[in-house]
Amino acid sequence: MLDGVTHPFPDTPLTRDGDTLRGPVRAPAQMLADQEYDGHASVHDDAEAAKLGLAGAPIEGPTHFSQFDPLAHALFGDRWFAEGCISAHFQTMVVEGESVVAAATRVGDELARIDAAKSADSPDDSSDGMTDDTSGGTPVLTGTISVGGDAVTELDERLARMRQRDVGELFIVDRVEVGARSSLDHPVSVDATTPNGHLYPFSLAQKLDKITEPSAWYSTDDNPWGRPILPFEMYSVLTHQAGASLPVRGPAVGLFIDLQVRAVDGPLFVGEDYLLEREVLAVGQSRQVESHWVETVVRRASDGEVAARVLLHSGVFKASYADYPADRL
Repeated sequence: MLDGVTHPFPDTPLTRDGDTLRGPVRAPAQMLADQEYDGHASVHDDAEAAKLGLAGAPIEGPTHFSQFDPLAHALFGDRWFAEGCISAHFQTMVVEGESVVAAATRVGDELARIDAAKSADSPDDSSDGMTDDTSGGTPVLTGTISVGGDAVTELDERLARMRQRDVGELFIVDRVEVGARSSLDHPVSVDATTPNGHLYPFSLAQKLDKITEPSAWYSTDDNPWGRPILPFEMYSVLTHQAGASLPVRGPAVGLFIDLQVRAVDGPLFVGEDYLLEREVLAVGQSRQVESHWVETVVRRASDGEVAARVLLHSGVFKASYADYPADRL
């Protein structure tokens, strides 16, 4: 018990090696097989994934964030949910049936480096038999976790580098304007039982039934705030209730490249109304994708104060857009 409140993750065993905390082997669930956007299936559909030459339909990146919550709470205490930030660069897609291990290494009072990797019991992993740590396994993501607003995060550095590059000629996100702002004229929320639309065709209750790190804090008032709170992996679900409003050409298949979720003033609560404001921070491209960076500010509808910020760097596969110039692929 912590101050009369049940520990958030009593069923998540952690191991320590010096300054590094490591979580258990987990097998995250695929919950986006029925996802749709712009009227077509997404990369999380098996057939779409096969067209792009992927081994299978990938599990969405934010799903892995839950494996870091016990590590972050062990390092930073309840501050993690009130003013924590997870900032991640996704490296390798994970398909259902593969296992993942998360690790965090403290590098400052309010900052830790994080990594996740496939464990050796994943069918497609080529590691050297190490099943209880991230060394030797295929990297899944890397980044930082922190509390407060002063630490330089993984995405702070990646966005700064992106802004220094020559963007080059674009054919999919060419109409997306850096600095463009938009906002919803109505509040959004995530309650326990309502599915979250075509982009996230599941309810919070369904997510909590399959989440890698269960916690009573997500469904009861048995936490420091006396109300159910949203898991960090559900912050992006809330912000996507605004839909896909950017003028990205298509149809084409997208993916998450980088994601940063920051609690600014306490956690987000189940069933509470929030207002969303978006700004495009950058556009760019790599060999296989064109991409854009969008920050969504989450304000409490009750008082207009900022409750969270979500920074998403998402890409669109060039090869999935029928009108992409063949000599540029």
